[in-house]
Amino acid sequence: MSESPEPGPAPVSGFLRVLASTRYLIFIAVAGTLIGATTLLGYGAVETFSIVRGILDPSLDSPKAKQLILAFIELTDIFLLATVLYVIAIGLFELFVDDRLDLPNWLEIHDLNDLKEKLIGVLIVVMAVLFLGQVVTWDGERNLLQYGAGIALVIAALTWFVSQKSKKGA
Repeated sequence: MSESPEPGPAPVSGFLRVLASTRYLIFIAVAGTLIGATTLLGYGAVETFSIVRGILDPSLDSPKAKQLILAFIELTDIFLLATVLYVIAIGLFELFVDDRLDLPNWLEIHDLNDLKEKLIGVLIVVMAVLFLGQVVTWDGERNLLQYGAGIALVIAALTWFVSQKSKKGA
């Protein structure tokens, strides 16, 4: 009488293999956000040269100081949004595809909470820059207190959210 082989782990079915490989669909999101980040960076570079050309070219109507400040604040906002898209792309790639990218420690993302914290940090800066743009262009008639209070409330809520996640992890 022959002995039956000892039962081992069940072989992975074809369905489970297919299901596991669907994580590579995240390449669509990674590619889309990288394209968006690259587009915004390119647009920001073109706008930067356009503003500088407007200052240096005497035949063009040179912007006044307040207009110039606002233009560069808006450019900063564009670059920050490009940074958000880049962080999302890198984070999604690290989470779903391969986390062995050669990145600085501050950009390494090992779980969804890491990605959330990094995004929240950049979003807070974006909101602050948006408010700064409103302050620079303030005409004295609009009520910036409500606008600023709304942004401050969102920043406070996001900061509290991140601090609660940190406490749970500690």
